[in-house]
Amino acid sequence: MSKTMENLMAAFAGESQANRKYLAFAKQAEKEGHHQVARLFRAAADAETIHAHGHLRNAGKIGTTAENLKAAIEGETYEFEKMYPVMIEEAEAEGEKVAARYFGFANKAEEVHANLYKKMLAALESPEEVDYYNCSVCGYTHEGPFDGDKCPICGAASKAFYKVD
Repeated sequence: MSKTMENLMAAFAGESQANRKYLAFAKQAEKEGHHQVARLFRAAADAETIHAHGHLRNAGKIGTTAENLKAAIEGETYEFEKMYPVMIEEAEAEGEKVAARYFGFANKAEEVHANLYKKMLAALESPEEVDYYNCSVCGYTHEGPFDGDKCPICGAASKAFYKVD
């Protein structure tokens, strides 16, 4: 891999992390009543997304929709089969119960995501029109309105679910 490609992927990772961090900061600012600060964090987060997308595009990492679905399946599968199990084990070994529990939530949600991507890839030319709902606690994604009492992954109440636009 060339140095430029390494730099593009490092820049993509950094900009992506900055986006997520700034959105988390914006949520906290809103909770504290600092609406203008939250607005600034969201604006900067959006700019970081522009940068991240540019780096990913320049690295040639955005393919056709079918290629992108296959890449997403590969990434989600890696996370739930290899990455999170090790993280869970290490957190448990260090007595970090909260981190281990949340890694477990994410692990289960990633498997659901991989399966949703597989389903979509199989139906790419004529997908079923469906809305998606996420659990705001663990990231579980549900097809259609969530009609259960509790999230099947983390046990959060149904009010934790929101429709993804």
